[in-house]
Amino acid sequence: MAKRNLHNILFPKQRKILTHFGEDLILAMKRRGYTKKTLCERTGFDPKTVNKVFAGDPGVAIGTYLKVMSVLGMDNNFTEIAAKDEVGIKLQNIKLMDGK
Repeated sequence: MAKRNLHNILFPKQRKILTHFGEDLILAMKRRGYTKKTLCERTGFDPKTVNKVFAGDPGVAIGTYLKVMSVLGMDNNFTEIAAKDEVGIKLQNIKLMDGK
């Protein structure tokens, strides 16, 4: 079975978002004075995996991103991602306004 290139299944905007997310995680690590080695030790991931996280690699499991965020003390941020459903709220408001 041929290996899928996961980079090709994302649209450019999605790819940019993941790349930016990885960069934000690098900055968070540096703000805390951590090194990549420290992060590897605390997460149990090898340097190759941590580098993929920081690159915003779409092939990295979501749990891996969550564990890195947890080590950085950012796991609560993860729970807020789906909670900010602006499109859903707008749709709900439109529906509620139609039923005046």
